[in-house]
Amino acid sequence: MGLREPDRRRASTRRFGFGFGFGADVSMRLRGVILRPVTVLLVVVSVSAALILGAAWGVYAPFPDRVEGAVLAFAGGALITSLSFELIEPAAQSTSVRWTCVFLLVGAATFSAIDYVIDERWGSDNGGGILAAVTLDGVPENLALGVALIGASVGEVAALAAAIFASNLPEAAGGASGLAESGWSKRRTMGLWVLTAALLSAAALVGYGFFDSASDRTLAAIRSFAAGAVIASLATEVFPKAFRDARNEVGIAVAVGFVAAFALI
Repeated sequence: MGLREPDRRRASTRRFGFGFGFGADVSMRLRGVILRPVTVLLVVVSVSAALILGAAWGVYAPFPDRVEGAVLAFAGGALITSLSFELIEPAAQSTSVRWTCVFLLVGAATFSAIDYVIDERWGSDNGGGILAAVTLDGVPENLALGVALIGASVGEVAALAAAIFASNLPEAAGGASGLAESGWSKRRTMGLWVLTAALLSAAALVGYGFFDSASDRTLAAIRSFAAGAVIASLATEVFPKAFRDARNEVGIAVAVGFVAAFALI
């Protein structure tokens, strides 16, 4: 957990048995051959599937609010773990704590400002507002997922991907249900969420592909910014909705989510 990026890559290579007598170039080629299909699979499942399944859940078979709230709280707890160990810790190791905090605060302020505009334009509780909010917090989440895939172990990536999946599912369900209640047809609602899933998938692919050769300091800035944006989204979107829906179950659900993600790292 205290490894820098090059050390993470070497540790991952040893963990999966590819470090026996191979040079660094050969090991990196093997890593590319093996991990790129896994990367694509994780991106598609954790981003596209969660949003599309969540939208179908909200439109065709809505669950009780208490269940949605508990799932959302669980996801929030898992995201706290993933933010701490997959974004903030590596960023602080690659640069300084001071600059990590600066970019984290910039990310939180950016999210909060845009979220305020969304609330003023659509309101925070209708389907359009929820959709815009999910897109807003989904972009940094999935950009962070793509960046985290660079040099991370399978367990570390799984923790972040599972947390994003779990948070997207009930958020999409609530947004799709709100759109349907406001008069949108089921077909139009599902089509809009499919487009949203494609946008967030692209964010993850950009994070993985575009920044694969970026410097450690650039990756640290991106991780810190994304972490700040996600922290703000947890405070303004995720936990308030979870508490409204689930009330007494929220505390334990957050703790269970935190522990589940921690066990994967």
